[in-house]
Amino acid sequence: MKARIHITLKDGVLDPQGKAIEGALGDLGFLGLDAVRQGKYLEMNLTETDPAKALTQVTAMCEKLLANTVIENYTIDFETV
Repeated sequence: MKARIHITLKDGVLDPQGKAIEGALGDLGFLGLDAVRQGKYLEMNLTETDPAKALTQVTAMCEKLLANTVIENYTIDFETV
């Protein structure tokens, strides 16, 4: 089973890297951007085959290490491999 995890900053949290990307895109001629926010994307292959157990396991990973839940949100999607 493959887990896909998207981690993004919560609304209202300043995103200086997103602002830098937005500025660089504007300098390259990509106009009409309202806002750019950056985040993290992770993929991992799990040996767990039970979807409920996999969700519990990956949620614990996010809560304990992968995401700073004070300022970040995360979403988890699964694909059977």
